[in-house]
Amino acid sequence: MVMKKFINNPDNLTAELLEGLVISEGKIVKLEQEKLVCRVEEKPKDKVALVTLGGAGHEPALSGFVGYGMLDVSVVGDIFAAPGAPDVLEGLKLADRPAGTLLVILNHAGDVLNGTMGLQMAEEMEGLKNIRSINTHDDIAPGADAPIEDRRGLGGCIPLFKIAGAAAELGWSLDEVCRVANKFNDNVATLAVAAVGATHPQTGGLIAELGDDEMEIGMGQHGEAGTGRCKMLSADETVAKMMEPLLDAVKAQAGDKIMVLVNGSGAATPMELLIVARAAKKFLDGKNMELAICKTGEMLTVQETAGFQLIVAKVDDEIIDLWNQPCKTPAWSW
Repeated sequence: MVMKKFINNPDNLTAELLEGLVISEGKIVKLEQEKLVCRVEEKPKDKVALVTLGGAGHEPALSGFVGYGMLDVSVVGDIFAAPGAPDVLEGLKLADRPAGTLLVILNHAGDVLNGTMGLQMAEEMEGLKNIRSINTHDDIAPGADAPIEDRRGLGGCIPLFKIAGAAAELGWSLDEVCRVANKFNDNVATLAVAAVGATHPQTGGLIAELGDDEMEIGMGQHGEAGTGRCKMLSADETVAKMMEPLLDAVKAQAGDKIMVLVNGSGAATPMELLIVARAAKKFLDGKNMELAICKTGEMLTVQETAGFQLIVAKVDDEIIDLWNQPCKTPAWSW
């Protein structure tokens, strides 16, 4: 397959896309140094800051969620690559404040290594002591009972940004922001499905290839193998196949309140995502569970991958209230 993308020099992709982000959303975000995306209107220093890190190429994640009510700083790596520890250190220095900082790390080897190292450098070299970290591990493709280190961080980080960010914006302490972030992190699960793979925008190489009549549940964000391929199924059939293990993973029972986010992976159409949301509601109705929160759209993409991530969480009134708090970011505003 020949890659067809409207790009310039592949070596400049990250710099150019970040420049474009600031041009289009300059009232909300700005660049500090080359790869630190931060808020134009800084949060008061007596409120907890949220920092995250991750490779470019998954837009709008992660930098699209910088702004009021969500992230304060996004440390950006090259395409599909974690930023280096020195960049993470600079991001933590930029966010440093008396109220403290929460560093959100998606569970991928490079992100964990450089995020952890950057945090250590901040503490040991710069004397920044009031920093906590949380690793997201919502992917249940390896199995809901698989060791945490084997479960990748997928789109479940996005609602975590929203919930922890709202708590921080309300002036909650670092302990309380961490508490609610961990509560959500322990009750969210994600599965991805893909029908068409993507190409790497810097090399043009395929990162996943599927047959014309195939789909794969559990595929990772960079084409990692999932739970196995099968023939294409309908929306209702696909959702049923995914919702059962997702609800089991969060130990949902009849009467529980459930969040469902349908995250388009890049090439799934809004029509498909809405039909998937309908199927999820229908499935929950059959289980006597309440669909308390539902949102569809592209949150964390994998270039032109045709598919979606189904993000399911068991929620309570505290989580719902934080979800409903206002935010203003390039990707989400309400």
